[in-house]
Amino acid sequence: MAKVVVIGAGFAGHTTALYLADRLKKKHEVVVVSNRDVFSYLPSWVWVGVGHMKPEKTIFKVKPVYDRKGIKFVHAAVREIHPDAGEQFILADEVGSGKETRIDYDYVVVAPGPFLNFAATPGLGPEKGFTNSICSLPHAVTTRDNYLALCERMKKGENVKIVIGTGHPGATCQGAAFEYIVNVHKDLVKRGLRDKADILWLSNEPELGDLGVNGVQIKRNGHTMVSEEFIKSVFNDHGIRYQIQSGVTKVEEGKIHWQNYEGDEGTTDFDFAMLIPAFKGQPFKYVNKEGEDITAKLNNPGGFFLVDGKYGLPYPELAQTPEAWPSKYQNPTYPNMFAAGIAFAPPGPISKPFTNKNGLLIAPAPPRTGMISGAIGRVVAMNVADLIEKGEITHGERMTEMVAACIASMGDSLWDGNAVTIVMRPVVPDRKKYNNPYGRDLFVSHLEMGLSGAWMKYMLHYTFMWKFKGKFGWKLIPE
Repeated sequence: MAKVVVIGAGFAGHTTALYLADRLKKKHEVVVVSNRDVFSYLPSWVWVGVGHMKPEKTIFKVKPVYDRKGIKFVHAAVREIHPDAGEQFILADEVGSGKETRIDYDYVVVAPGPFLNFAATPGLGPEKGFTNSICSLPHAVTTRDNYLALCERMKKGENVKIVIGTGHPGATCQGAAFEYIVNVHKDLVKRGLRDKADILWLSNEPELGDLGVNGVQIKRNGHTMVSEEFIKSVFNDHGIRYQIQSGVTKVEEGKIHWQNYEGDEGTTDFDFAMLIPAFKGQPFKYVNKEGEDITAKLNNPGGFFLVDGKYGLPYPELAQTPEAWPSKYQNPTYPNMFAAGIAFAPPGPISKPFTNKNGLLIAPAPPRTGMISGAIGRVVAMNVADLIEKGEITHGERMTEMVAACIASMGDSLWDGNAVTIVMRPVVPDRKKYNNPYGRDLFVSHLEMGLSGAWMKYMLHYTFMWKFKGKFGWKLIPE
């Protein structure tokens, strides 16, 4: 009997565990180790952050789900992984008691989600800084409280400055920040307070609407439209100012410091700011049988786990090499080790990076969350099951092959709400396969805004909560 340990119970880890248990049945053991005992549906935290959804509607306890599926759950924080043959085990601290537990494994999937690296930008974040976040549920709740307090100030006649975007030159998840800024706009309109707020989009994107994926492109009525035109139109219609090509370097109370592509340094005042931090890998370490720390050999400098990608290619070459992106998500040194979701190390950025005259690299990191995390989790589960049952891997899917869909709500009302529906194929451009400057399938790729999207966003919340609870027919719902 083989023992598979999955580290993490988020989109990637939870999906991996569900598919492993379904494929392997009870012939082999599946164990999930996570420092959180709940699954969190992150896409709905944008509604939590404006007070439109109760926090408890976005989470559920994972142990009852795992008990039904024959998966063992260990509520513990991983500290070390020992990957050498004959010494393959994980050391973790049990949440609550702090007691050390050792978990042996035959296969391990690293999928703990990102470490929110607020410290990379001095003064950033809700705990030791001056800004808000919707990247964790406690942060989203705090953001809600701070936002509602801001609304009370506006009701008393105060004019305020709101800044939303990215809080580090290398941050990702621009999509989450975009969704939050348009929800804030819509909420203020409904409250009759929009005229009291100056709202600014502050981002490290090379172009407006880039979203860390080199933009979205579609072909409609013979005309190719890019997301820059679309998002610019949305912001102009909503009276949202925007500043791109800027990396936040420091935050003080009420003041954001930044540098732009030209190397200019400037500041932006704010009363309320929600800025996405840089992500890095979770800070556990890898130790060989001699007791030496070999983390640097298995992780890239950002702490993300190295897999079967081609690393070190300069951006111009990477942009023309779709096969540089991993397909198996398997470590080349330890073939029984995999990474899923944001935990795997990408071979480089999707959007073009830029270094200004001061040496500051402004480069959105590749997004690997949400639907992409789930899709990779499924691929990894099938690969591990292949190795156990067949001794070889038969599955593979690169981000240069994946289709991704995203619905960004613009208010949660089913009667006068809106949502932007985005479909990309592939997520990472494949300029060899698609004969256009964008490297995308312009027939499949889609971008539109309307009320129907608001209904879809609302239904997706409940559809995916059903799926992640592993209820009847869960596999029929795509990642």
